[in-house]
Amino acid sequence: MKKLICVLLVLLLAVPFVACEKKTDDNDFHIGIVTGSVSQSEDDRRGAEAFQAKYGEDRVILAIYPDNFPEELETTIQNIVNLSADPKMKAIIVNQAVPGTTEAFRRIKETRPDIICIAGEAHEDLPEIGSAADLVCNNDFVARGYLIIRTAHELGCDTFVHISFPRHMSYETMSRRVAIMRAACEEFGMQFVLETAPDPTSDVGVTGAQAYILEKVPEWVEKYGQNAAYFCTNDAHTEPLLKQLLTYGGYFIEADLPSPLMGYPGALGIDLTAEAGDFEKILAKVEKSVCEKGGAGRFGTWAYSYGYTVSAGLAQHAMNVLEGKSELLNMEDIAKAYQEFSPKAEWNGSQYTNAETGVKSGNVFLVYQDTYIMGNPGKYMGSTKIEVPEKYFTIK
Repeated sequence: MKKLICVLLVLLLAVPFVACEKKTDDNDFHIGIVTGSVSQSEDDRRGAEAFQAKYGEDRVILAIYPDNFPEELETTIQNIVNLSADPKMKAIIVNQAVPGTTEAFRRIKETRPDIICIAGEAHEDLPEIGSAADLVCNNDFVARGYLIIRTAHELGCDTFVHISFPRHMSYETMSRRVAIMRAACEEFGMQFVLETAPDPTSDVGVTGAQAYILEKVPEWVEKYGQNAAYFCTNDAHTEPLLKQLLTYGGYFIEADLPSPLMGYPGALGIDLTAEAGDFEKILAKVEKSVCEKGGAGRFGTWAYSYGYTVSAGLAQHAMNVLEGKSELLNMEDIAKAYQEFSPKAEWNGSQYTNAETGVKSGNVFLVYQDTYIMGNPGKYMGSTKIEVPEKYFTIK
């Protein structure tokens, strides 16, 4: 009897140990994040680095796609696919999901269907990438197309200048947003203008594209007046645009992928090294400098970087799903993960609606954060509480 009791005690003591070991094994997985380089997409990259810093280089693996990704499609695909060779890899996030991501996800699923494939800010048609990815999250180009114009109107703007180039205008997300912006300008009695600038991935490169913006903004301000608001679709164009608008006049509601780090530090000539990772301090320093340069009430952003939040937030969401804490296709769970890296931000979002069919996608979500206009004091515009008129969801 004593021997039997001893055996039972040993077994009972072993049970929690075994259970604990099993849980550790289940959570012994890797997450991969692919972004552009610091020169092309700094916020995206910094968000990936922040997530890696939080959970360790042994669990979070980072990769970069080429700056000239349109011309290096196969390299882009391979850089993404290479992560799936890791037997512990269980989720791969690509932000921004440039052309080639859909094909990369398809190749990954052929050999590793167990890997969760997530696309952040997809450049490819959403129905197409949605057919290969498990989850796609883009900025809400539908709601923002209306809300950015509405905000410009509320600030007193009479003209809206949209700056882009043919490659971007071939994307459904951007072409639909242009159509929505044009329609919203008509609703609010504003002039809508299209201006073309060089593609930074073309032969002129980032330097040439930025030089063009520096040269053209003074001409545009003279042509369209002090009450014109400007918007560009490319990150590399943002810094020179901000720099010249601060000097010559005009409004800037928010960037294509908004952030207090998107273009502002370089345009303002400020060092944010000491504030790195603390977006409340970053915003305060940027806002102070904008006001000192006479930009109060004319320049806006999202309080927390969109690119930063998407890289880190989608990786956090993947981890929560893998640990059984969240559902992959639940908007509230996605928002919860985003708010890990933007704790005071107010978010809104919805499932993507196909303009051709009117059908909502089950795995493609559009999200946005409230717009913050810098001033003395700055203010949120309450954009996440405004109901976008239904007609804008079918404009194309």
